[in-house]
Amino acid sequence: MFEVVFLGTSASAPSIHRGLSANVVMHKEHRFLIDCGEGTQRQILQSGLGFKRLNKILLTHGHLDHILGLGGLASTFSRWEAINRMEIYGSKHTLDRVRDLLFKVVLRTAKLPIKIELIPIQPGVIFEDTTFQLSAFPVTHRGADCYGYLFQEKARRPFLNNKAQALNVPIGPVRRQLVAGQSITLEDGRVIHPDDVLGPEIPGAKLVFLEDTGRTDNLLDVAHNADALVIESTYLDADAEMARQFGHITAGQAARLAREAGVKQLYLTHLSRRYREQDVLAEATAIFPNTVVARDFDRVNVVKEK
Repeated sequence: MFEVVFLGTSASAPSIHRGLSANVVMHKEHRFLIDCGEGTQRQILQSGLGFKRLNKILLTHGHLDHILGLGGLASTFSRWEAINRMEIYGSKHTLDRVRDLLFKVVLRTAKLPIKIELIPIQPGVIFEDTTFQLSAFPVTHRGADCYGYLFQEKARRPFLNNKAQALNVPIGPVRRQLVAGQSITLEDGRVIHPDDVLGPEIPGAKLVFLEDTGRTDNLLDVAHNADALVIESTYLDADAEMARQFGHITAGQAARLAREAGVKQLYLTHLSRRYREQDVLAEATAIFPNTVVARDFDRVNVVKEK
């Protein structure tokens, strides 16, 4: 399961009720901040998340409404020492802007109390553990090297306790070995294989997360059968030409992508102040009913749909 906390859902500039782009994705002990618009640290505090373990930051691109909050966040971290390391992931173009912001403007001292590591990414896997994998994929937007992020739980085989009991497999480390895919030998000499006590493979949850994009046709594969798709909806279909000119999409385009890709749940973000929320929702749900227009501080769980 992944948990998503929407911290900022406005496009370009904040509104009274919406902050600039920022979101947190959590999985077990891991916490990832996706984008860091101006005012993000206040949104983090107001959400109740706090700063602990928030040391991995994924940037979709280098536009200021998605990175300007890094200055304040890094300054706070360096003074409070809430964490001792910040890992900031993004394209080379994005990290060049972040480097200027942090080290030429905000943190000009030679010795910092925290380690800040700028990690350039390419399409493909950028992080994984035993339970999930995080990948970056290219997105078409204004400027160079924009990315979205795919969170994919690894498939697992459930341990069948009734079969283990029937084979007199004792509770303890030997069962963990079987779950890990290792055969064991019992005290009576019998060899028990993982297939003897594990059920069929169960796919994990799939979360596709991107912000600004000017196209959807190149996202069909990555969004295929996603349990949740988070994507921008800066414009409505009536202004599709304006959306194209500025490298954005409409709520209708996002909904059509979700429908064609077989997505289970669609979450719209990056809303323009020119539209009413209910109009954005109406346009999308007419095409794809399982749509939610995200609001600041909404929290959603992404689980594998059966």
